[in-house]
Amino acid sequence: MRTQRVAIVGAGIGGLVAAVELAHRGLDVTLIEQAEAPGGKLRPALVGGARIDAGPTVFTLRHVFEEIFADIGEDLAAHLTLRPLECLARHAWSADERLDLFADAERSAEAIGDFAGSAAAAGYRRFCIRARQVFKSLEQPFIRAARPSLAGLIGAAGMRGLPGLARISPFTTLWRALGTYFPDPRLRQLFARYATYCGASPFLAPATLMLIAHVEQAGVWSVDGGMHRIASVLADLATRRGATLRYGVAVAEILLAGGRAAGVRLADGARIAADAVVLNADTAALAGGLFGAGPAAGVARRAPARSLSAITWAMRARPEGFPLLRHNVFFSTDYAAEFDDVFARSRPPLAPSVYLCAEDREGDEAAGEGDAERLFCLINAPATGDHHPFDSAEIAACERRTWALLARCGLRLEVQNREIATPAIFAQRYPATGGALYGPAGHGWQASFRRAACRSRLAGLYLAGGSVHPGPGVPMAALSGRMAAAALLADGVSMTPCRPVAMPGGISMRSATTAPTRSP
Repeated sequence: MRTQRVAIVGAGIGGLVAAVELAHRGLDVTLIEQAEAPGGKLRPALVGGARIDAGPTVFTLRHVFEEIFADIGEDLAAHLTLRPLECLARHAWSADERLDLFADAERSAEAIGDFAGSAAAAGYRRFCIRARQVFKSLEQPFIRAARPSLAGLIGAAGMRGLPGLARISPFTTLWRALGTYFPDPRLRQLFARYATYCGASPFLAPATLMLIAHVEQAGVWSVDGGMHRIASVLADLATRRGATLRYGVAVAEILLAGGRAAGVRLADGARIAADAVVLNADTAALAGGLFGAGPAAGVARRAPARSLSAITWAMRARPEGFPLLRHNVFFSTDYAAEFDDVFARSRPPLAPSVYLCAEDREGDEAAGEGDAERLFCLINAPATGDHHPFDSAEIAACERRTWALLARCGLRLEVQNREIATPAIFAQRYPATGGALYGPAGHGWQASFRRAACRSRLAGLYLAGGSVHPGPGVPMAALSGRMAAAALLADGVSMTPCRPVAMPGGISMRSATTAPTRSP
């Protein structure tokens, strides 16, 4: 069937990438977004007249975006100014316990040796080797696969590759695996945080997630103009290639005809006919019938465990007493209790760990001596926002506990303006999720295989976003959009590109990998 008209629902990163890829190849693309601007979770908050990144705050896997831009005949560097961070993050357990990790792994090893001894440094070096092995074992047969499976992994590895597959440790939890490298509980806690990048508990997530250590060492960048600049640039590129982007418009239903997706009905009753639909929304909304009873058959009806939500503070504040870097993590004294609170007791942690992004800093130096800075603060919370109100008294208690941990580590904040978001607010923004920010929780070895793929179970309906393969995070969402576009083109007739592309014959899927999303 010749696909000419495509309706894309949701202008998150996955939807934007699909729009620019398909419009570049000559298709008639209409992208519909209920918010007033593109970006999805990649949104800024306006606080005291300042724009503060209030979603993802870290840019990784630059090569993924370089390939996306190259495929449409553009140069990433001509559109985005990216600044590499020498220090990945500063970590603190108390006023006297601090540890920085660096993009240079050997420099990190030296810092770990100074912090916890030579044995700990040796453990870190072995851990880095293991993380690299996990990455290499998964990159080809899993991360790049449009519909990965365990059988596919085994088949791709062959007999010679089975030892490598064994090293990915899918049946061991991250927390347990880390114990073989880091007897020091503080270091174990630090590297266990990689599970939260995917919205999971390190006590339930597979050890496979240690590959994120390898990903981070490939580089972390800040984006001039803020992370939302990525969405703005992609939206502009899609428009310049002929796509129609409509903001402030909600999609009420995905239309079906002859057993396949045939367009969308808007909340005001208007209909947009299409030969295919790309849905960039959480698959829970599709399964829950929010886009119609018929389209709900496009994904499995099971209700997987929800990933982490959060309570966040976007603020202008004057920090004192602690030398903040751009990315900072302050750890609780009982990590297991923190995740038991969130996942087992469905409550905000009584002793939370805290992530704090100081957006005006590249190194230790603040933008202006004594001035208020743009800060984004986050603690983990359960995704119960669809049935739990998170009232003002509860939020005030969470804030007291959060500020108390910061004070224990030496940081005091004089807050001038702030915007608070809770799981209840996230549940309103992302219906059917309860406020989960990473799609289904990545708990257990089967979780990654159970994520929906770019092709739904319904003909003509394709899926993108952080709730589908290859997973959450800005680069992963971008890759999901590429996968959806590639599948759509493969299922229809590839149109003649409106201008030369870097990789003839379709969309390149080189160098896909797992991307971290910041969370404490």
